[in-house]
Order: sequence, then C-alpha cells, then structure tokens
Amino acid sequence: MIDLYLADCLRRMSRIDDNSIDLTVTSPPYDNLRTYNGNNAQWGEHVWKAVIKDLFRVTKQGGVVVWVVNDKVKKGSETLTSFHQALFFKECGFNVHDTMIWHKPNAMPNIDKSRYCQSFEYMFVLSKGKPKTTNLIEIPTKNGGEVKKRNTLQTQNINKKNRCDKTKMTRIGFNVYVLMVGGKKEAEHPAIFPEQLANYHIVSWSNKGDTILDPFMGSGTTGKIAKQLNRNFIGIELDPDYYEIAKERINNS
Repeated sequence: MIDLYLADCLRRMSRIDDNSIDLTVTSPPYDNLRTYNGNNAQWGEHVWKAVIKDLFRVTKQGGVVVWVVNDKVKKGSETLTSFHQALFFKECGFNVHDTMIWHKPNAMPNIDKSRYCQSFEYMFVLSKGKPKTTNLIEIPTKNGGEVKKRNTLQTQNINKKNRCDKTKMTRIGFNVYVLMVGGKKEAEHPAIFPEQLANYHIVSWSNKGDTILDPFMGSGTTGKIAKQLNRNFIGIELDPDYYEIAKERINNS
C-alpha cells in the first residue's frame, strides 16, 4: 500500500486512524532554514506542537518516530528549537529512546567565520513505550574490536583470510551516521537526506508489511525506501512541485 497526498499535513493526519502507524521517518521544515518555495511562512511552534500531538495519537504502542532536525543561529545564539521539540515529544507521552547524529562530511562551509562549520543534524528517535521492533544494524569488526566498516547493513564479518564468518566478530553499530548530503533528483528540493539514512532507520525500527509515515514528504526519500523494503507508506506533502518529484521517485522505485 502506497498512499500519497498533496495536502496540509495536519488536515490529512486527522484522517489517519488511531494507533495505526508503526514508524514515522521525517524531517520537518525546522527554524525557517530553507524557503520551501515560500511555504516556510506557514511553519512555527503552533504547527509542530500540533503535529507532535497527532503523531502520538496515530503511532502504535511500541511504534517509533525518527525526527531529523537542526537549529539556526539567531542573534548570535542557537535557538535550540530541536530540543524544545524533543521535550515536547516527552510531554505528549513519547520516550526519547535515542539522540542520534547525522554527520555530513560534505557540509557547506560557514559564512560566519566566528564558529565551526555546521556539519550535523539531530535524529531524535522517539518511542511510544518500549520499541516493539529493534533490528539494530550490526557492523563487522576485526582484531578484537577494531571497526572494519561503519554504518553497513551487511552482517557478514571478515576474518583474517577474508572469508565470511556469520557467527563471530560482530557488534551493534553506532548512533552517528556518517553520510554525504544530496543526490541528483533530490537536489530539486532544498532540504534532503540521503536514501541510506532512511534505509537504516526503516530497517532498524520496522518490519516488512509495517506502515511508515512521512507527514513532510518533500522529495519522497522515505517513501522510496519504504517501498523498496516492502513496507506500506503514507506520504503527505503541501507543495505541489515537491509532491510531483516525490510521486515520480516513489512510483519509479
């Protein structure tokens, strides 16, 4: 099931059944850091609080929300809006299951030379109770714990003779994803995250046949990967141009 909607997320989410979503993977239009074809003027605390409240309603017990956000600098100080949002998730009944980081090694250099280059975003993993699904990604190790390869979905490990050994030298991966920004089609949207990021989270917090939601669908990355991984998907996007990009990417995946 793939359901895509050109709509205001709050109005469309109000029609989603209670306790029906297994996982949400989304990146809201935080802190007006992008223009989104002028739609950012409609964003603010009055919107994200209502969205978070409704996410609690539609999320199943044991379901997870992955909220990818960052803060802008205003009057010389970071706003910390991301943390206000994480705390509001708690107020609504979610657990802050993990605070993860997406590190972007190809991030744009700062114009402001008084601070270090901003090269990461927060990925808050919020759960409604204890997560019912935790397919945590394992990484191969070598020589008693030295990391051979980071952030991989492969669970096969490499011994000294480079042969596969599925029973030895594995450990749970890290809560920092080192992933490059961008892609060709996604560049038509001003704020994107890599397909691999969506892949890791969908694999980690859901199973085949589960229902994935993205209320800020953007260029459709979450939906494309959800479809490839045999999950159901509900995507909502306000902007007609981005909706068409997302629909094309998801339908052709």
